[in-house]
Amino acid sequence: MRINREALLRIARDTVSQRARTDRSLLSACLCGSLLGDDYLLGGTADIDLVLVHINTPLQEREIVRLTDEVHLDIAHYAQNDFHQARKLRTYPWLGPTIFTCQVLYDPQHFMDFTQASVRGQFDRAEYVLGRARVQTEHARQIWMAFYRETPAQTDPRELGRYLRAVGNAANAVASLSGPPVADRRLLLEFPRRAQAVARPGLHPGLLGLLGAPHVDNRVVRGWLADWQASLELAAQENPPARLHPARLAYYRQAFEALLEGSEPMAALWPLLRTWTEAASLLPPESASHRAWKEAMGQLSLGEVDFAGRVQALDAYLDLVEETLEDWARAAGV
Repeated sequence: MRINREALLRIARDTVSQRARTDRSLLSACLCGSLLGDDYLLGGTADIDLVLVHINTPLQEREIVRLTDEVHLDIAHYAQNDFHQARKLRTYPWLGPTIFTCQVLYDPQHFMDFTQASVRGQFDRAEYVLGRARVQTEHARQIWMAFYRETPAQTDPRELGRYLRAVGNAANAVASLSGPPVADRRLLLEFPRRAQAVARPGLHPGLLGLLGAPHVDNRVVRGWLADWQASLELAAQENPPARLHPARLAYYRQAFEALLEGSEPMAALWPLLRTWTEAASLLPPESASHRAWKEAMGQLSLGEVDFAGRVQALDAYLDLVEETLEDWARAAGV
């Protein structure tokens, strides 16, 4: 299959048409994500992000459909009631920007037209921008507070996964001041520009420090890929979440390889850590794949010996992010 934007858009439209014919609960469908722009490929792979809105509560929240090794559908399902207060969506850090930017593909009752118009009204007002950023810093701070009260004596994948969620929320709080939040594959590629946009370029090396990047190089990270893949393949046998669906393996692997060969090789570290840690949480602690993950985390100084120090560093980083939001708010007159 030749991967180009026209072909992927055709698949999106055909998928929505087929769903509309067979699913009477379908109220509206939209295209969102990277395919709306020109920079939709990474490592020769792409996903087609769709939002489907149903009259009733859908049977699943997220659906992954393999098309080829390089392309898959990533479909988010919502109920009509999720949008009943459309103006409030302006303050939602992920769904709000998704509806703001999406391209409507199916909407016979003009439900999404109305919702999108409500979201777009005053969406870029400073108080709404700040509100979306603050939601994310608050989530990050709540995770830190839980660690502060009782830092785990031994880091396991679930605890490190919580730490990474806090780091991701902090990074996307900054990113949200100058645009929509950034998905995992591109977070570390895009973050330097977003940090510069708020005159805080030092937040980028600080983010890399939270992930342990100064302790490794691209050769070390490349050496982890075989163990990372083995972990994801084993986790796929344990009813994994959508992030770890087998159809996404090449989507990540080829992106990692492209990033490691590029000018910013450490940009591969964030999506690799997120997916590997989530996969490790599904594996027995005595398994070889779990041990490989644990060894890699030790190399990044994210293991049990260093975890308390990482929690302290997260606190300091969140202070900087919160100060960034406060300075931005004063400059914007909020």
